[in-house]
Amino acid sequence: MTTAQHPLSDRPVRPALMRGWRRKCPCCGTGPLMNGYLKVRDHCTVCGEKLSHHRADDGPAYLTILIVGHIMAPLMHIAFVRYRPDPLLMATAFTIGCVALSLYLLPRLKGVVVSLQWAKRMHGFGAAPTT
Repeated sequence: MTTAQHPLSDRPVRPALMRGWRRKCPCCGTGPLMNGYLKVRDHCTVCGEKLSHHRADDGPAYLTILIVGHIMAPLMHIAFVRYRPDPLLMATAFTIGCVALSLYLLPRLKGVVVSLQWAKRMHGFGAAPTT
């Protein structure tokens, strides 16, 4: 058997990550991954794939902080050097921007982390398919 035919080989990563970004089931791509803002469902409502194996923990939060910091820090520098806004205005604008971007990215990055674990058969997602 080749690796692609082996029942425990990795699943396609890119489609799984795209489905996770859209907060959809990494297996079928149609069922919702989340039950609320950040709670991952126990199983997909469409295909029945068990999703309770995930161990996202703090990974999505760290990724969110990393991305928001790398986007907002250069923007803050550019805004300060080029426009010299009032400090209160700058603090307010960038606080709102950081919070909004964080709230947007956090559930999507959690979907990506769960989908990556599913695609790589990590943390219980690697069980052999039932026949």
